[in-house]
Amino acid sequence: MKTKRFLSVFFLALLLVGQLAVPAQAAGTEIWAGNVTDPEIQAKAALLVDQKTGAVIYALNEHDELYPASLTKIMTCLLVLDAIEEGRLSLSQEITATPTALEGLAEDGSTAGIKAGEVLTVEELLYCLMVVSANEAGAILAEKISGSVDSFVDRMNARAKELGCEDTHFMNPHGYHDSQHYTTAWDLYLITKAAMEHPMFMTICDTGTHTVPATNMSEERVLNNTNFLIRSTREYYNADVHGVKTGSHSMAGNCLVSTAQHASMDLLCVILGAERTQDENGTWWTYSFVYTNKLYDWAYGNFAYQTILKEDDVAGEAPVSLSSTDHVTLRPAKAVELLLPKDTDLEELEKTITLKSDPVEAPVAEGDVLGTMTITLDGEELAEVDLLAFTGVEASRIRILWRDVKNFFSTTAAKVGLGVVLVLAVIFGGWRLLFSRRRYRYGRSVGGGGRRSGYRGTRKRR
Repeated sequence: MKTKRFLSVFFLALLLVGQLAVPAQAAGTEIWAGNVTDPEIQAKAALLVDQKTGAVIYALNEHDELYPASLTKIMTCLLVLDAIEEGRLSLSQEITATPTALEGLAEDGSTAGIKAGEVLTVEELLYCLMVVSANEAGAILAEKISGSVDSFVDRMNARAKELGCEDTHFMNPHGYHDSQHYTTAWDLYLITKAAMEHPMFMTICDTGTHTVPATNMSEERVLNNTNFLIRSTREYYNADVHGVKTGSHSMAGNCLVSTAQHASMDLLCVILGAERTQDENGTWWTYSFVYTNKLYDWAYGNFAYQTILKEDDVAGEAPVSLSSTDHVTLRPAKAVELLLPKDTDLEELEKTITLKSDPVEAPVAEGDVLGTMTITLDGEELAEVDLLAFTGVEASRIRILWRDVKNFFSTTAAKVGLGVVLVLAVIFGGWRLLFSRRRYRYGRSVGGGGRRSGYRGTRKRR
C-alpha cells in the first residue's frame, strides 16, 4: 500500500512539473547598363522604363518637381475611366457643358471649341481631352464627376497618393500654369501605368485623327492628335510609338509621355522641359519628340531581353532531413527574362540560393516554396525569384519519431521532469533500503546458531 501511495504521489508531481514548465500556446532598380554610353538628352527630366519588368533603362532628374502642362490630363482621363468602371458614368452618357465649367479658361489655350450648353457624350469629351488636348473638356468632365472642379482636383491629389506619387500636387484638371501645380517624370510614369490598365485609355490616346459627330451646337469636327509621333504625315512619325500625351507652355517647356513596342520590347518614355528651337534652315524642331525617338532608338540598338531561367530549369538542390531521400531538386517559380546590354556575358551572372531552412524537413510537397535565388552582376542585383520543389519528398516515420523524441528530451519540461524522476528515484531507493533493514532487524532470533530455543513439552504439574 505504501509503495502504491508513493507511486501515485510521484506521477502526480511529475505531471505538475510538466504543466508548469510548458509555456502557454501562442496564437518593383535601374537596369544594369554595362558599358553602354548614355544618350545626350538636353531636357529638364527624362525617363525610359521597361514595362515588362518595371526596370529603369534611362533616368535624368526623374524625381525633380516640374510643371507638367497638359500631361495633367492623363490623371484627369484616369479618374474619368475609374468613374466609368465604378458605374458612376458611362461612355455613352451625355453631358451638357455649363458656364461654370468654362470659366477662367484662356482663349489661346488648347480647345475643341466646346460652348456652354453644348451636349457631348463622355466618350467624345475624352477624345477632345486626349487627342486635341481640349482644356474645356477636362473642366466639363471634372465638374460632372465631382460636382465642382475644386472637388475633382482634391480627388486628383488623393489618387496620386494612392498610386505612390510622392512629388505631385495638382491645382487644376487641365495643366494651366500654377506654381503649386507640379509633378515628376517618375510620378507621371506611375499615373500613366495606372491609366493603361483601362483598355479604353490607349484606344483614345493612340488615335491620330478623330471625328466628333455633330452636336446640338456644332457641325462635326475633326480632331488631329497633338502627338506628332503617331501621325504618319508628320516628320517625327514613329511606327513603333503608341500614345500617350503631349503638354507645353512657356514655364513647362515641351513635354511628352509615350509608349513603344519593338522586337518584343515594351517601353514607356517621359520627357519634361524640352526646348523648341529653329535651325539654320528656318525649320522648327520640338525636342520632346526628338529626344523620345532618340531614347527609343538607343534602347533598341543597345539592349535586348535575355532569358536567364526557364520555369522548368533545374535551379539547384536543397538538402532534406527526415526522409530516406537526402535532397530535393529546385526550380524557379517563373521564368526570369531581363533586359540587358546586348553584349552581356551571361556566364558572369552570379546566382545565389537562399533556403528558408537548411536542411529542409520532409515531407515536402511539389511546388512548395523552399527559398529564393538572387541574380547579380558586378555586385548589382538584377532579379530575385522564388525557388520551388520540383517533386514531392515523403517523410520517414521512424526518423520523425526519433526527431520528436530528441526534441522532447531537449525541452525544459523534459529536463526538469527527468531531474525530478532521478531525485524521486533516489529517495524511493533509499526509502526501500531503509525499510528492508528495519524488517530484518526486528524479525530474526537472538539464540546461538540462529536456531530458536524453548521447551515445547508438557509442563509438570505440581
